[in-house]
Amino acid sequence: MKALFQKISKGHRVTPEELLELFTQATLPELGSLAHALRLGKHPDPTVTFVVDRNINYTNVCMSECKFCAFYSKVGDEGGYVLSRESFRQKIEETLELGGTQILLQGGMNPALDLDWYIDLLRWLTATFPIHVHGFSPPEISWLADQSDLSIAETVMKLKEAGLKSIPGGGAEILVDAVRRQVSPNKCSVDQWLGVMREAHRVGMRSTATMMFGHLETPEEIVEHLVRIRDLQDETGGFTAFIPWTFQPTHTKLQLEKATADAYLRVLALSRIFLDNVDNVQASWVTQGEKIAQVALFFGANDMGSTMIEENVVAAAGVDHMLPKEELIRVVAAAGFTPVQRDCFYNHLKVCA
Repeated sequence: MKALFQKISKGHRVTPEELLELFTQATLPELGSLAHALRLGKHPDPTVTFVVDRNINYTNVCMSECKFCAFYSKVGDEGGYVLSRESFRQKIEETLELGGTQILLQGGMNPALDLDWYIDLLRWLTATFPIHVHGFSPPEISWLADQSDLSIAETVMKLKEAGLKSIPGGGAEILVDAVRRQVSPNKCSVDQWLGVMREAHRVGMRSTATMMFGHLETPEEIVEHLVRIRDLQDETGGFTAFIPWTFQPTHTKLQLEKATADAYLRVLALSRIFLDNVDNVQASWVTQGEKIAQVALFFGANDMGSTMIEENVVAAAGVDHMLPKEELIRVVAAAGFTPVQRDCFYNHLKVCA
């Protein structure tokens, strides 16, 4: 283990086998120390970034019926909705008034919404508001491609031409088909998820990558997930950040014990150690709360994600951590870092110390 730590500290790439060894044998303090050193190697300045944006869930109607989701409604269920343009207007105007620079659009695989609906929405948003549209995770885009009888490449280009600027990394869960068939059987496959990201990167769009763990996966499958992200990043260089977060079981069909803070910090540190080609690693204060998020800043994370003026999906699973911009700035500063507001591409906009 000591020789492996020395190898990594000298900048040598970690193999999947070595990552599994670290996963199963290294202590949490050892992983944190190594990950923090690697983070400082990429980001020597004592800054922690965040973005001011709003999650807008344009519909909750979804055919996927993921077992880990407490937010969706089935087709025809009472409570299913599609946001009106007036609702969009109110939400975006409030976001702009609060200093927001982007909106995150995520919804369900709703059979009532065709590709034209998405294109019309994007054109209207782009023409009406001075805001960056970060939206539609790979499962949504893959679903749209299938419904429209188009290739993923054609669908991505149509969305880009209509005004989509970047893509969130949602819907990755664990990038192992055996796991996906258990937790999200109607959602896109691993190859389809990667295919959407590959095409987006090919046409110049950037994206994030995520991992939701702490459910039915094994350590070996977490390693496999990270390998797939690193391999695609080697190929395209299109990922701006990696965001690991833990499954939240309340109100879901997967009645499992919630992953511990120890498990979260371990995977976070391993992500920084293994993903040597991804510049930014995000702390998940939404699932972990502010105290563990502060600790995460010493376990490889250099970014606190979004202020999340609005968040509905994780909240539906019983998690109610909320940090307005002023509180997020306080949390970062209290951990000993300089808070910096950024845009979607990690350009620094404003030092908030």
